Amino acid sequence: MSDFLILLNEQPIVFTTLTFVFAAIVGSFLNVVIHRMPVMLKREWQQECNHYLEEYHPQRFKALGEKELNKPIDNFPETYNLLTPTSACPKCNSKIKPWHNIPVLGWILLKGKCAGCSKPISARYPVIEFITGAMVAYLAWHFGPTLEFAAMSFLTFVLIALTGIDLDEMLLPDNLTLPLLWLGLILNVNDTFVSLESSLIGAVAGYLSLWSVFWLFKLATGKEGMGYGDFKLMAVFGAWLGWQMLPLIILLSSLVGAIVGIGLIATRKLHSGNPIPFGPYIAIAGWIAMLWGKDIVNWYLINWV
Repeated sequence: MSDFLILLNEQPIVFTTLTFVFAAIVGSFLNVVIHRMPVMLKREWQQECNHYLEEYHPQRFKALGEKELNKPIDNFPETYNLLTPTSACPKCNSKIKPWHNIPVLGWILLKGKCAGCSKPISARYPVIEFITGAMVAYLAWHFGPTLEFAAMSFLTFVLIALTGIDLDEMLLPDNLTLPLLWLGLILNVNDTFVSLESSLIGAVAGYLSLWSVFWLFKLATGKEGMGYGDFKLMAVFGAWLGWQMLPLIILLSSLVGAIVGIGLIATRKLHSGNPIPFGPYIAIAGWIAMLWGKDIVNWYLINWV
């Protein structure tokens, strides 16, 4: 194993290439996660609501009837999770063959159309596969075969899934954010990225920073400016990178969000006052801070302070 790691260190191009291929395959799975996890969560919430009614409002439960309460809330198969059923065309329901599922290349070879019905396949699938491969390949080039590379690659995978889900559903699932929070704290027990003290303070400060903004905005306007998932995602970066990086992440996420929001309004793809997910901008800002945060802070201190 040590000889293999030495070989990868001596051949960074080989390691980066292999990493790109592997990460692109993971990106294909992330497309499944982005689509299916919200469906799974909504079904779970339906069952929880039914159990609540049955336990605390039995008369209401009986009045609605089991058939009404268990009415399907979507058109997907009864068994629907990250592994079952296998991927199929949503238009004609034809199964996707393994060679059609090759990341990026499969979409290109199919010319962006289903092999069964020739209906267009969204370009989002190869884009996510390519972005996943490119981001993790850069991490491989930057860190080499190290613990930091493995940890940040995993974080990147989950951030991409969270970004896709938030863009689709305005939702950052606890199933993804909370494990990341705990993982960041565990990794920093041995000062992998920052000291455990900075990590603990960062997790608390990250959550409270947006929580405070949320309540100030709500008290001032009576409206909710963001969701609790955003607080948890900021806590994730506090746990991974320490409290010192939080001001930069907040600044970058606000800047990216403002630029994108103004651009969408200018192109009339978003009407003023309509909500937009903030999670993707936190994810982008946090990823930038992971790699170049210290350089950005040092540049600012040298040139502007």
